[in-house]
Amino acid sequence: MPSAAITAVDSHAHVFVRGLPLAATRRHAPDYDATLDEYLGLLDAHGVSHGVLVQPSFLGTDNRFLIDALHACPERLRGVAVVDPGVDDATLQAMAVAGVCGIRLNLVGMPLPDFSRPGWRQLFARVRALDWHVELHRESRDLPLAAQAVLDAGCALVVDHFGRPASAPASSDGGFAWLLDAAACGRVWVKLSAAYRNWPVASEAAAARDAAQALIKAFGPDRLVWGSDWPHTQHREIADYAAAHAALADWVPDAAARRRILVETPARLFKFKTGDIDK
Repeated sequence: MPSAAITAVDSHAHVFVRGLPLAATRRHAPDYDATLDEYLGLLDAHGVSHGVLVQPSFLGTDNRFLIDALHACPERLRGVAVVDPGVDDATLQAMAVAGVCGIRLNLVGMPLPDFSRPGWRQLFARVRALDWHVELHRESRDLPLAAQAVLDAGCALVVDHFGRPASAPASSDGGFAWLLDAAACGRVWVKLSAAYRNWPVASEAAAARDAAQALIKAFGPDRLVWGSDWPHTQHREIADYAAAHAALADWVPDAAARRRILVETPARLFKFKTGDIDK
């Protein structure tokens, strides 16, 4: 069956159901389901052809539900897994076959690992050999330390949620300034997603617009992607898919730049078939 044309890629979403085994250490545990069928319905309703599923932090390194979702929609979905440094090669290869194209370091609220240890160095080397990326979720203040370790290992780096700046405007945030400077290395991408995780509701729109414009100036649209962050865990009372989808036009008013952020850039980064890009 031929794959669907790529009209837009949602580069950050989660699927899960109640009753799955939970990580021993977790920030929260949702009391609702976020099913694959519901997610695909939202993509269809908003004209988004493809999506990237990210392993939720509360499921830890048990990626089975994620992998099952990828197997259900191999042409339409890609995945980002969470793994232990000691994960075996066979598991990584099976993930690659399923459509996983990166690993996530969700370090919010966690001690920073010692990335100089042999286990981490070996994991990063295997990620690099697979031509995967490392996705990093951490507050901006720690980006200079955490992100630099990934770059020093030679990996491609994808930074979550605007880089999680702690101030508005983001340009006054030291960690965000480091992120802007890191654009020069050519191996960093940033997700324009989940502004509500960074700024209060009253200032969110203006702060996100300011941050997005700074990121466009530094990175250009060829290293920025958009994500819905569905189902907006811990923020469902202030966020929904429609608002997340509409926000990008406010953050990036230029239609040509927005198309590259939605289509060409994520198609390459997440290894969709670039020949399927909708002309």
